[in-house]
Amino acid sequence: MEQKKEIRVALAGNPNSGKTTVFNLLTGARRHVGNYPGVTVEKVEGRRDYKGFLLRFVDLPGTYSLAAYSTEELVARHFILDEKPDVVVDVLDASNPERHLYLATQLMEMRTPLVLAFNMSDVAQSQGLEFDLKHLEGLLGSRIVPMVASKGKGMNDLLDAVIETAADKTPITPPMHYGKDIEAELSRIEHLLIESDCEVSARYGSRWVALKLLEGDAELCSRVKHSDILKVVEAAQVRLKTILGDSADILIADRRYGFISGACQEAIKHTVLARHDISDKVDLVLTHRWLGLPIFGVLMYLVFYLTFTLGEYPMGWLETFFDWLGAATVAVWPGENLLWLQSLLVDGVIAGVGGVVVFLPNILFLFLGIAVLEDTGYMARAAFIMDRIMHKIGLHGKSFIPMLIGFGCSIPAIMATRILENRRNRLATMLVIPLMSCGARIPIYALLIPAFFPPHWRGPVMWLIYIIGIVAAILCINLLRRSLLKGESVPFVMELPPYRMPTWKGLSIHMWDRGWMYLRKAGTIILSLSIVLWFLMSFPTPPEGRFDHLTPEEQYAAGLKYSIAGRIGKAMEPVIRPMGFDWKIGTALIGATMAKEVFVTQLSIVYSLGDEEEDEETLSLLRQRLRADYSSLQGFCIMLFCLLSTPCIATVAITRKESGKWRWALFQFFGLTAMAYVVTTAVFQIGSLVQSLI
Repeated sequence: MEQKKEIRVALAGNPNSGKTTVFNLLTGARRHVGNYPGVTVEKVEGRRDYKGFLLRFVDLPGTYSLAAYSTEELVARHFILDEKPDVVVDVLDASNPERHLYLATQLMEMRTPLVLAFNMSDVAQSQGLEFDLKHLEGLLGSRIVPMVASKGKGMNDLLDAVIETAADKTPITPPMHYGKDIEAELSRIEHLLIESDCEVSARYGSRWVALKLLEGDAELCSRVKHSDILKVVEAAQVRLKTILGDSADILIADRRYGFISGACQEAIKHTVLARHDISDKVDLVLTHRWLGLPIFGVLMYLVFYLTFTLGEYPMGWLETFFDWLGAATVAVWPGENLLWLQSLLVDGVIAGVGGVVVFLPNILFLFLGIAVLEDTGYMARAAFIMDRIMHKIGLHGKSFIPMLIGFGCSIPAIMATRILENRRNRLATMLVIPLMSCGARIPIYALLIPAFFPPHWRGPVMWLIYIIGIVAAILCINLLRRSLLKGESVPFVMELPPYRMPTWKGLSIHMWDRGWMYLRKAGTIILSLSIVLWFLMSFPTPPEGRFDHLTPEEQYAAGLKYSIAGRIGKAMEPVIRPMGFDWKIGTALIGATMAKEVFVTQLSIVYSLGDEEEDEETLSLLRQRLRADYSSLQGFCIMLFCLLSTPCIATVAITRKESGKWRWALFQFFGLTAMAYVVTTAVFQIGSLVQSLI
């Protein structure tokens, strides 16, 4: 077979430009698409066969510029400079061209073959923008392709433009002129670079290197080893400051925006509709100084309420299935042979894994609700609303984004702190992310809340648990920023993308991807831990006849206490008794250190070892026994401790990796556990005192 010609394409663009949606459209990849900065942290690759060409796409991090101030900018810039893709596709939000073209001007300066994908052209049209694309192409010197990626429009036109641009070997000529004074300094520096045979200049182009040096690009300045060149650059910066009144980087940025403004005025017309932006009108209410936070709280409460209301029925179906599966396994077991293996399958695997899988409907409905808020653009508003609170504790709204991701899983949330430029802000955010109720805690809440609270209280209790985590995180950040991580906060401007109607496909992908991660965890980590926990709960077995004088229920309890897990739990009991916990809860908490969901697995194994038959009229035997053994106050304290206490081992490991030091990971581990112990003990003791007085 004839080998296809390969074209390497880099996808660049601002956050909220729809770049990841374009990547998904071109490659068929299933990727998360959000309406807030920080969705794409690292490059992702995909491929497509088209008209005899093999197109390899690289999805670069979303970034507003290539100034190398952040990790995203460095990754994108280094890939374009060092990997030298055949074509760079810059994805722009066509409804906000002046802002998004700034990145395009920097790509032009790099003389890279460029295609401009004007995404969300339908939104631009609805806002009254009319483009003279041919004229604009002439002004920018690049092909322009209008697109509506969310609806699949413009894909073939973009692919054709990529192939045509790759075939044209002529490097792009930057159309910008920076004015007489700046151009004179650029020529002087460029001439010196060529004369001194600078390696960086030979590799990246003398014009571009001169421009970056004049801007004071720290990363590039460190790579230029010629001190005489750097002295000339410093002198040029001083002259420009003296003549024009501003630093060179500001002057160059001003020239770029001036070029963009001029091009847009010539090639873009505004109709009357452009004066009326519905997003601005909605934001007058949703981001109101006093109404914004209560509205956010109400929306999150509705998500939690629907999570329980809609998830109750499929949960019941799954419970019935696993009950039937366990009973069927016992029914077909061959006599008295290998009863230990029967116990392992029924009480360990089926009861342990099934006890976690039954909460999948709650997981799916919760993330469906979050996906709706995210895809409509509301989550960016939530970060904007929280910005006011964040500033008061030494952070800004950008820190709220990783914390928001923490409601799904702490591990990607801690990795998402890379979007924070200030190390103190990053560490403070990283240390408190486990206080966000991650998806692994949902099975605990979904088990205990229906067990101890009537239906009309379940939504409010769930909402309260989430609010407690957020408040605790805010208090801890405030304490950290006033003590260990004291310092100035970096200013930040939050971009508010226009509201959009989410697609069913997008919502389904977001919901199922997170649900599948949960199922995969249940089929690997939880399965392994279930077997280990079953062993700890089953061995050693009591000597034959030792507990014959006891009732079946007493034999069951005595057998548990005799096991390895029971002995560990009994040893812990004096320490955890002030929180209202006994040895059963203690052994479950040990398992939760590995993964929070294992807490439910442990309790499922503990209570499935008894001889009682399940009452089909109750929601579950496990909830029934928990309700019999513990009070509502104890149930709430269990959830409170699981919320505030040490994160799972995987979270500790990623904290070590992202912070670069074990001390921060250990501080997080032991600090949160100590706080959880103190708070839970206080709540239980005060609650018990109040109950005794009533």
